[in-house]
Order: sequence, then structure tokens, then C-alpha cells
Amino acid sequence: MTARPYPPRHDDDWPDQIADLQGGFATQLNIYRTMAHNPDLLKAWAPLRQHVVKDNALGAELSEVAILRTGHRLGSSYEWAQHVHRSRAIGMSDSRINKVRGPLEGMRKDDATIARAVDELFYEKRLSPHTQSALVDLVGTEGMFDVIATVGFYSTLGYILNSFDTPLDDDIAAALTETPFDP
Repeated sequence: MTARPYPPRHDDDWPDQIADLQGGFATQLNIYRTMAHNPDLLKAWAPLRQHVVKDNALGAELSEVAILRTGHRLGSSYEWAQHVHRSRAIGMSDSRINKVRGPLEGMRKDDATIARAVDELFYEKRLSPHTQSALVDLVGTEGMFDVIATVGFYSTLGYILNSFDTPLDDDIAAALTETPFDP
């Protein structure tokens, strides 16, 4: 087996220029430990991450729907597994989570609106006027922009994960082994 060219960086190999990020979000997940191979990118990423992950206008569940659908569209097993775990932690059922990767007709109405937006961004490279209107009705103008930002943000992470075969974090892998995803 070939070694990963950019494995998640360990604490003893952490770049000095981002020492201030050690112990925070940047060292909690393998994706950010992988991104630490470009310290300037990771440092610049931090404020955008705060907004997209923590301070968005979507709310926890619809944010997870956008992330799960994005991870599914990217074929990112890391993003899918990571966000199955996070979605469960906020009370989403395995059945609902599983439907996020299926046809729009099988989803809750609000989930389908978000998933349609993700699909349009992937395949049409834009939101249709109909989807823009539906999103504004559902989550407001700021929420519509946050959907676009979430898809872009997690697409970038997915490209990194898929390019470098970043391994799933041990704690997430253990949690999913203990309670397998069972839609």
C-alpha cells in the first residue's frame, strides 16, 4: 500500500506558524490536520469555518442536510460518515439521514428544498429562480447565501479528503462501529 502523501499532521509535527490553532478546531479532526500542510490556508479558513459551521442561518438540521447531500454528491466517505455522526448527535434519525442521499420525492419538504439547492449547485452551477424563492421562504436571504457557502466550503474539504485519502477520525470510526448506520 502506498503511503498517503499528506497524512494528518501530528501534534509533534504541527507548524509553528499556526501554533495558535493547536488545541482548537484545527487539531480536532483529520481534515484540518491534513489541511495543516498549508498553514496559511488553514489560518485563513478559520473565520469562514466559524460562520459556515457554527453561525450560519440554516440551523443545525438543515445545515447537516446540506453537508450530507454535498458529501454524498462528492462521493466523500469521510464527510458522509462524519456528518452521519453529527446528524445523529443533534437528533436526526438514520432513516432521515439516509433519505438525504436519495430522490427528492422521498424526503421531508424542507430537506428536499435544501437537497435540490445542493444538486443545482453541483449540476447547474447555479440556483434556479424557483429554488432561490423556495430557499428564501424557508431560511431567508442569508440562509440562501449560507446554503451556497456551505456547499462551496464542504466541496473544498471533500476535494482535499478525496485527493489525499484522509482517514476518518478514530473516535468517529469507533462510534459508527459501535452503532452502525442502519437506515
